[in-house]
Amino acid sequence: MKILVYLGHPAHFHIYRNSIISWVEGGHQIFILIKKKDVLEDLLIASNMSFFNILEEGRVDSTWGIFVGMLKRAIRLFKFCIRHKPDILTGTSVENSFVGKVLGIPVVNVNEDDADVVPLYAKLSYPLASSILNPCVCNSGRWDKKAIKYHSYHELAYLHPNHFTPDKTIVERYFSPDKPYFLIRLAKLTAYHDSGIKGIEAEITQNIINRLKPYGTVYISSERELEPEFEKYRIVLNPLDIHHVMAFAQLYIGDSQTMAAEAGVLGVPFIRYNDFVGRIGYLNELENEFELGYGIKTNEVERLYSTIEKLVALPNRSQIFQERRKTMLSKKIDFAKVLTWFIEDYPNSARTMKLNPEYQNNFK
Repeated sequence: MKILVYLGHPAHFHIYRNSIISWVEGGHQIFILIKKKDVLEDLLIASNMSFFNILEEGRVDSTWGIFVGMLKRAIRLFKFCIRHKPDILTGTSVENSFVGKVLGIPVVNVNEDDADVVPLYAKLSYPLASSILNPCVCNSGRWDKKAIKYHSYHELAYLHPNHFTPDKTIVERYFSPDKPYFLIRLAKLTAYHDSGIKGIEAEITQNIINRLKPYGTVYISSERELEPEFEKYRIVLNPLDIHHVMAFAQLYIGDSQTMAAEAGVLGVPFIRYNDFVGRIGYLNELENEFELGYGIKTNEVERLYSTIEKLVALPNRSQIFQERRKTMLSKKIDFAKVLTWFIEDYPNSARTMKLNPEYQNNFK
């Protein structure tokens, strides 16, 4: 097969990485297309994966800039497909759906955000997609009948024990993993669906640091520009190493959805502080059913501080959260295995999952 994988975010690289390796080993031809986003290019280069950047110039972070960027990507994706003739398109992309429909190429849309959290994306990409892959806890809106539901999370495509083992020697390239440390992540929050969403502001960042410093070292990973007073906390990593660093952290605090979920599936206590709290199904499940983290809205700043204080003082914290992680893993499957099979066997795989959803339990 000729499989085109469209990556629009660093998280998408991690989701598809193991499947891409499996597909290549299986003799398939893979085209990786990307748009510029944070460390996405760095991840692909560090992994020696060939790719095509269809919007090297990037886009302006405005409503008009987002629209123009999407239009440019759609035109360039169309031309690429005409030239290379892929058999299937997959990724989390509006452009895939438009181009696939026009050219008669099947499109498998992979998304874990609820439709009402990314309403414009859902309205533009879901109607024209051939199939939608969503976690069982994800609300697919009016397109629920088209959605294929699975018992897993995107993060288990790369952080499931089948694929990832934390390595202290990697962390030692930066600092001692045996000395307690905390990881803060500051996201940019400039995507269209982030409009009106608040995260961790400078004053709150300083207050978080003040509460953590008596218990260990504080490191900040930031997608946005940092205030000068926080530069001394910034950690600069090989982007492939972030999950090893996260795995040995005492606590993760951030306004990023993806990194909060990553901490959760690793059994690292997380605090997610932004205005998406309560609205995203898979994070609600990690927080409420499996108790792997805490979602706190930006109007609950005192609760943020009290939760930090409670967690840093909790005896046997690591053991408690690792047990919770084991419970979560016992109820979930390996998403990389599901994704690899689903694309390779498409469209038969879609029919199989619709007729017998329990077939997915073969992918533990």
